[in-house]
Amino acid sequence: MMRWETHLHTNEGSACATASASEMAETCKAAGYDGMFITDHFYHGNTCIDRSLPWEEWVRQFCLGYYHAKETGDRIGLRVCFGWEYSWNGNDFLTYGLPPAWLAAHPEVITVAPKEYLRLIRDSGGCIVHAHPFRQEHYVEAIRLLPDMVDAVEVYNGGNREEAYNERALWYANSYGLPQTSGSDTHWKSAFSGGILTDFDLQDASQYLTLIRSGGIKGLVRAGKDVLF
Repeated sequence: MMRWETHLHTNEGSACATASASEMAETCKAAGYDGMFITDHFYHGNTCIDRSLPWEEWVRQFCLGYYHAKETGDRIGLRVCFGWEYSWNGNDFLTYGLPPAWLAAHPEVITVAPKEYLRLIRDSGGCIVHAHPFRQEHYVEAIRLLPDMVDAVEVYNGGNREEAYNERALWYANSYGLPQTSGSDTHWKSAFSGGILTDFDLQDASQYLTLIRSGGIKGLVRAGKDVLF
């Protein structure tokens, strides 16, 4: 059974992260994970990349966390995949399955309306997971649920302030028959508490949608404990 971290930030791409991608990779490996997804805050979120940069340069700098983590992961035996966290007035959608080259070729991702963004990602073969859908914080303008526009729901988020937010996310996933995921949402080295369990050996992020749709997630890591379905 493989253990994957699905929600992680680095200080190369996220203004609120305290550790480098290389440090996160090393800590993730030491915490017992086989792989991880880099999901730094995207253009409309808490990014640390200068938005005045030309688009291709912005993407290059944004992806440095992934590149640095992958370099370390290849050295220590940790699979590292690319993703990002798209924000819509405090509603966050983890985006997987599309490579940096796709992102560089689609500058419209920062100008289209949020629902059009979700459609574009899925039409392009990507995967959308609604992150912490019931989180209540000062920056969350309103809770928005879009069950027909996501592929899965993050039912455990290690960064949630209250466990009730996770409980409501589980209710949401069950109510609509949506697949469940889990992620630490860690911004520093000591906060690995979530993840997914699978017997499917993901080679890269493009396979994540197939994994979700095929029922390949066999369990979740919740508060650091492995829970099989």
